[in-house]
Amino acid sequence: MATLRIALAQVNATVGDLAGNAELIVAWTRRAARRQARIVLFPEMALTGYPVEDLALRASFVEASIAALREVAERLHAEGLGHIAVVTGYLDRRTDLVARTGLPAGAPLDAAAVLHGGRVVITSAKHHLPNYGVFDEARYFVPGNTLPVFRLPVAEGEAVDVAVAICEDLWQDGGPVAVTRHAGASLLVVPNASPYERGKDDVRLELCARRAREAGAALAYCNLIGGQDELVFDGDSILVSAAGELLARGPQFEEALIVADLELSPAPGLAVVSESAGEAVDAGDGTVITVQRVTLPDLSGVPGVPGDERTATGAAEVTAERTVTSPAGPAGDEEHGPFWPRLDDVGEVYSALVLGTRDYVRKNGFRSVVLALSGGIDSALTATIAADAIGPENVHVILMPSDWSSDHSVSDAEDLVKRQGLRAQTVPIQPIVDAFRAGLGPGFPAAGLPAENLQSRVRGVINMAVSNNGGHLVLTTGNKSELACGYSTLYGDSAGGYGPIKDVLKTLVWELSRWRNAEAERTGATPPIPSNSITKPPSAELAPGQLDTDSLPPYEILDALLDDYVEKDMGSAELIAVGHDPDLVARVIRLVDLAEYKRRQYPPGPKITVKNFGRDRRLPITNGWRETIPG
Repeated sequence: MATLRIALAQVNATVGDLAGNAELIVAWTRRAARRQARIVLFPEMALTGYPVEDLALRASFVEASIAALREVAERLHAEGLGHIAVVTGYLDRRTDLVARTGLPAGAPLDAAAVLHGGRVVITSAKHHLPNYGVFDEARYFVPGNTLPVFRLPVAEGEAVDVAVAICEDLWQDGGPVAVTRHAGASLLVVPNASPYERGKDDVRLELCARRAREAGAALAYCNLIGGQDELVFDGDSILVSAAGELLARGPQFEEALIVADLELSPAPGLAVVSESAGEAVDAGDGTVITVQRVTLPDLSGVPGVPGDERTATGAAEVTAERTVTSPAGPAGDEEHGPFWPRLDDVGEVYSALVLGTRDYVRKNGFRSVVLALSGGIDSALTATIAADAIGPENVHVILMPSDWSSDHSVSDAEDLVKRQGLRAQTVPIQPIVDAFRAGLGPGFPAAGLPAENLQSRVRGVINMAVSNNGGHLVLTTGNKSELACGYSTLYGDSAGGYGPIKDVLKTLVWELSRWRNAEAERTGATPPIPSNSITKPPSAELAPGQLDTDSLPPYEILDALLDDYVEKDMGSAELIAVGHDPDLVARVIRLVDLAEYKRRQYPPGPKITVKNFGRDRRLPITNGWRETIPG
């Protein structure tokens, strides 16, 4: 067996920031070199960020990506890192295709490259292009049709063959995984940009284990981390043996370098494999993939690797490095071991919301946020997420009581501000509402829906004014249950730049709030959310004695129905068959369908479910179809 030390660099790339992402690749390769790694794997499109969307169709950006890749290869070599095989994702294009209708402009490729010795040694592109859920890759890319296999020296007289596939190529049968077995590679490395969804981590692990067994090769799965508009990437990089045994697993929602020593079957013979036209292989999915082989020279001698620390399973010592700080900055505390602690289910969701919010604020050039704080649970959780994301000193909250605000709403909001150290100001809105009402003339009602919406819109105006004055990003506080049913006011509580709990059903809002308080108590800290905000009945407080249940069913009933209708796409007959009340089914379907125009005008927020409102669920606003209730 041959010993190979591999590093998986799960990094936080920014879409479009070629210079910054190039710096990430160099910095994390430098760290891998300090750990004597022979190969370092980066995520899918690490050089460009992911997803690039219509940037892929812009020739100037594609050319800049290709040029940046060459510059990274040259810089790695100039800094003494050219002996390490670096596998990274980037944006490329095909030049041999004639432009035609239906072909993405410029024939872009979701590509991966092997950098070594100061040059781009070999490249390939994603073979299977996902075109479901949040993915539109048939719009942006043409499929790849090659499997690169590079022979990597690991010791004197020893080398291993390494194949490269990209993300979706694992999720579909046939293709590069099947061809990897035919090619005889002992390691398959897979750059990934797999977005977070609740419960997806277990699916990924089973997938990696199954594909490793199919390929007959150890499999290294390196996933992106970070927030990009609605998407959150959670890392959770995985390394498994050819038998599907889990060897190492990185952290969730943070950057990390996972370093492991693998015991791999050596490449047959010692002959140097020259670059050639390659071998065409039936990929088992109705296509043909060409195996392209190349041998990497041993440029600097093989770094020392432990050769005697083998386990009975054939896997050598597996270690991992964790540094919480930026790789370009001072090293933080490191934890060594192959497996990072796993978050529980609710902890995963909370971490996704925090990371998505932090990166949306940071990557869009904001330093601070502002939101309306009512004393209710939605704004309390939103403020807490924001404080955990960017620091309480950067969270500005506005208390905007009206004639219908209860005393406890103001006191609960003030309690949360004190618990967390947020920056708060109070702006009573009743004089402003009265001025608006007077300006609208004697015919404008003092009560009812117009008056209620006026209050909400006054609050929206104040939020935007404070935002403009202080340069803050406005956060909205609506949850998925409300957005589903249209229980929000256009240009009022829906006015803002980002919605941290947009994809969170109301029942989960309460669960996340209780979890966050329990985590604080576990560490001896003050629970950030007042208990009264969690336990009191929810209300918009736009009318005397108003409760959410005046307009909506109890949330535990509503959320179960919304889950089936929105996320599972059940029709009315199916909804009734699984036990939902027929009258409620008819009512909720009508509310959800009629509110599509409102959701289109709501800001983005982090996706945590299988089907969010936004990239996942795209229904026409002008729509004559209505579900019919059986009987």
